[in-house]
Amino acid sequence: MTEKQQHDAAADLLIKEVDEDLRHEQLTNLWKRHGIFVVGVGVAAVLAVAGWQGWRAWDGQQRKESSQRFHEVASLLEQGKRDQAIDELTRLAVDGASGYHLLANLRLADLRQQQGDIAAAAAIYSAVAADSSAEAVYRDMATIRAGYLTLDSTDPAQLDKMMEPLAVESSSWRHSARELQALAALRRGDKPRAAELFARLAEDAAAPEGMRTRAAEMLAVTGQADRG
Repeated sequence: MTEKQQHDAAADLLIKEVDEDLRHEQLTNLWKRHGIFVVGVGVAAVLAVAGWQGWRAWDGQQRKESSQRFHEVASLLEQGKRDQAIDELTRLAVDGASGYHLLANLRLADLRQQQGDIAAAAAIYSAVAADSSAEAVYRDMATIRAGYLTLDSTDPAQLDKMMEPLAVESSSWRHSARELQALAALRRGDKPRAAELFARLAEDAAAPEGMRTRAAEMLAVTGQADRG
């Protein structure tokens, strides 16, 4: 190795040593300035993981308990203990785990309707329809059920507007929504509008057979069947 090569090698080694010293010094200074923050972030991360795991365990236990309670309701109903079942469903609708409070409300509304308490059933369905935490399919179903139950008491124009989002072609509830719109139109005396909707339902092969039959009968009631 020539003298120049030895010199260059020594220079490179010195540069590396200085560079490492500088990095060490920078890290030391950085730690002195932000060490507490770094430790805090680390602790926060550990606590977040522990908290998440703890929440999952708690949520799992809540779901298990709610499931047991919901099955107990079914048992009470089988035994004819309707009042006790309603009481438990009412509590479950308030403090049940996510998902089970929805099931409790839907079952409770059904039982209220069976009892003839239409106002209470409609109120429960309306509450479900307005619950943003519930899945859209359940909110839409609740809107339809509330619509049928309040057909005679809700303002026809308001009912028609309430059904508009569900009457579109892409909606799986379009047939029920259109039937409700037709009935609302009939209530407010708009026979041409009612006839138009009933005619569409009667001719819609995708609509349930029973609904098509009802639509054809109601179309005759409007007196508009033979009019252009």
